Formats: sequence, structure tokens, C-alpha cells
Amino acid sequence: MGTAERQEAPGIGAGTASPAAPRRTGARVPGISAEPDGPRRRATAREEAYRPLWVEEPARRRRLPDPVRTSAVRAVLIIAVTLLQAMVAFLCTLAGSWLAFPMVLSSVVSTVVATWGAVDVWVTRQVWNQRHGVVSTPSSTARALRRERRKARRQARITERAQERIRHQGGGTGQLSHP
Repeated sequence: MGTAERQEAPGIGAGTASPAAPRRTGARVPGISAEPDGPRRRATAREEAYRPLWVEEPARRRRLPDPVRTSAVRAVLIIAVTLLQAMVAFLCTLAGSWLAFPMVLSSVVSTVVATWGAVDVWVTRQVWNQRHGVVSTPSSTARALRRERRKARRQARITERAQERIRHQGGGTGQLSHP
């Protein structure tokens, strides 16, 4: 039972039954008397006693992208097989079995493949981040530099517009004298 459920259900402890456990129909519920309107009261008590088995909590981290998750699953499977092979090779070596030498060789090859699998996860993640972008918070210095560049561009545009206005205010076609 999660922490949220323990906080919502203060009456549940080590000595009491869990709320998910099925109740017998003939079991007595504390606090309910056997009066004529008893069935209605029992139904209300059952509704109040209902608690969900789990409480949905929002994910703390975002889900991995599909290609990264695929390579991570592949790497975990390869590493698990490698560990299994290494254990079998070790036990075969202790037992003096003829299978020890082939298992040691396959464990060495599997170790290389498992290393490749781990590197594949890292490379796939880097490629995905590069292609699809990452959400990052720029540092304050980067933000200040960008702000200064924007301000300089804005100032350059303002001066360029002012120069254009001066040229167009001449009133003519740009000729200094009439022919």
C-alpha cells in the first residue's frame, strides 16, 4: 500500500484487515446496529469503506522516446544474457565440465556485444536529442548575451529606417538638380 493510501486510511494498521480484502456477507461491521433499516445502513457503510487499490500519481520524468526505449530494452536483454552466460561459465569451470571453455569464449563475445548495446543506448539518445531538440534552460549569461544581441539588432533597424526616411524626405526622385 502506498504512502498516499496510508494517509487516506488512518484506521488501517498492522492488526486490521486491508480494505481490498473481500468481506464475508455475514460479517459484522463495527458501528452498525441490527435495526430494521439495517440493510440501507450497511450499503452506506460499504460505500464509505471502499478505497481504491492504488492511487494514480503523475510521472516524475517524461517517458523515453521510442527509439531510445527500444535500444535500452535491447541492451538490458543482452546484458542479462551476458550475465547468465558468465555465471554458467563460472559454474562449469568450478565443476570441471567440458562446456567451460566454450562458455568462457561466448561470455567474452557477449561482453563485447553488451558493451556495444550500452553504447548504442547512449548514441541513440544523443542522436534523438540532436534531431528533435531538447528542452533546456539557458544560463543567465547566455540569456544576457542574447538580450544584448537583440538590442543591437533593434538599434541597427531603427537607424536604418531613419536613414531611409531622410532619403525619402528629399521630395524628389533623388536628383539634386533639375536638368
